[in-house]
Amino acid sequence: MAIATTQKKSGLKVLAPGEYLFHEEDDASSMFIIQKGQLRLFRPKGKGFIELAILRSGEVIGEMAYFDPKSRKRSASAAAIVPTEVIEITFTAFEKTIAALNPWFKTLIYTLADRLRTSNEKVKELENNSVGYTGEFKFFQSADLVKLFSIFFFTFKSLADKKENGYNLHLRILNSYAIDVFNVSETKIEEFIHVLKTEKLLELAPDEDGLPKLIIVKDPDTFKKFQAFFFSQRLLKEDKQLKISSKCEKFLMKVMEQAATLKPVEGKVEVDLMAIVDHFKEYNLPIGLEDFQEAKDAKFCGEYNMSSDGKITTLINYEFLKSMFPIVRLMNVIKHSNELKAKKKK
Repeated sequence: MAIATTQKKSGLKVLAPGEYLFHEEDDASSMFIIQKGQLRLFRPKGKGFIELAILRSGEVIGEMAYFDPKSRKRSASAAAIVPTEVIEITFTAFEKTIAALNPWFKTLIYTLADRLRTSNEKVKELENNSVGYTGEFKFFQSADLVKLFSIFFFTFKSLADKKENGYNLHLRILNSYAIDVFNVSETKIEEFIHVLKTEKLLELAPDEDGLPKLIIVKDPDTFKKFQAFFFSQRLLKEDKQLKISSKCEKFLMKVMEQAATLKPVEGKVEVDLMAIVDHFKEYNLPIGLEDFQEAKDAKFCGEYNMSSDGKITTLINYEFLKSMFPIVRLMNVIKHSNELKAKKKK
């Protein structure tokens, strides 16, 4: 993803979630103050990333390049987690400020910066000598998902305040358990919350300080259902695990829309698959009956029935499909998130 160039006024940059502020090894000529939002600081490692930190409003990023005039390269990559605004301060402008300081204060600043840079170089050397990632990198491993859903179910079920709008829990409490007790990284928690918010499995509301850190969940038992599913998937061989492509997901969505209008007989409805195929053709979408095969393999429907006029139907257990569809959507959102994080920097 390209470096953000959108500006509201001179010195202000606005980044969308996932948008890069800069990449590792980019030429550096500025530092930034985070005015609003959050940035993740990370370094590529093998086919994945080493997460270094999450920076928030009021913090400075990119300043170390100023104190390394021999290189003036970015030592890590930075990207927005949520909509973020940063104030850019050029090194030229900062140099003028430094020049106006007392000599002893300038010496103190440069000494501290030099010590920090030396520590960073030692950490980098240790990382380069460590074992890197092997195989396909996944930011969210199956074990991570089981752990995260377990944490969310436990904390909301036992610690959240039940109110009219749902179960309310402050991010501070969630983090104290997830990070301090269960040793889950803050970055992983932030990304997981973003995924759940995208799928409308939780909401973020302002807390007493006006910050979007109050998490609202309608039903914590939903987390238990997801936890049970992902745990059961871990016990299966890979070729037996549920896999539904994005095309098949779109097909399933139209199946559900049609099934919702039909009267069930013994819990099942007969869906006209060719009507759905014709719908995709009408909108020039490259989705056909073959893309529904994954759903058939997963037993989301029965065998196909073909009439003399070419009509193809199948029986659907609508209630079962309705209960499984949120899982299918979440699986694909997580898969997409993993793919984005596994990409090498552009």
